[in-house]
Amino acid sequence: MSGALAVVIGRSGSRGLPGKNVVPLAGRPMICHTLDAARAADTVRRIVVSTDGDDIAAAAASMSIQVVRRPAALCTDTAPVVAAVRHAVESVVGDEPIIVVLYANVPVRPAGLIDGAVRLLVEAGADSVQSYTDVGKHHPYWMVALDDEHRVTPHVENTIDRRQDLPPLLIPDGGVIAVTRRCLLAALDDPPHAFLGTDRRGLETPCGSVIDVDTPHDLAVARSVLEEAAAGWRLTRDAG
Repeated sequence: MSGALAVVIGRSGSRGLPGKNVVPLAGRPMICHTLDAARAADTVRRIVVSTDGDDIAAAAASMSIQVVRRPAALCTDTAPVVAAVRHAVESVVGDEPIIVVLYANVPVRPAGLIDGAVRLLVEAGADSVQSYTDVGKHHPYWMVALDDEHRVTPHVENTIDRRQDLPPLLIPDGGVIAVTRRCLLAALDDPPHAFLGTDRRGLETPCGSVIDVDTPHDLAVARSVLEEAAAGWRLTRDAG
């Protein structure tokens, strides 16, 4: 394996948390934490940031990371993620067989997660590997819909009362996607996620070990985790 190309994606617009990709977090723009994770991965050979935002581009440039400016058509909140990733891959010179997709608004992910995904992809000969975590209390068996008169309609027919009896299910957590260049560039956009191919594998992450920041609450959790980690590092350094 010659090494992967990591594509970090982050646009300037965000409804839930404006400017989230560069909001200060533990003393640095949020995207810098994802760039740190990409740099720490042994399996990543190069990193590129895809964005339309000047502040995001400046944060990447401050770390000497190559920036690909995303066209306006790929900067809306309805533009598919895969289109932005394809644009970035096709805009840079290279032939890396594996593309690692990382979200700029995920500042917390387990150490080794990126390497684990790439190595599983190679060892399994799969089309893609994505990280997942347990759905926890938000299980689809207990989900309902409410109509205009607040009537409850179960999402699925369910006879299970206890959470521990629910069938185990996982949900994508945003930590990492590793996909072959072949699948990424060859797949059509219909159906959604076709770029992940047909042989899709997954890595399960511990609950809470990946923090995907989309709301002020998410940001507060990420800030607490990173500041606690930084405090622990300072204590260890001082003790040494």
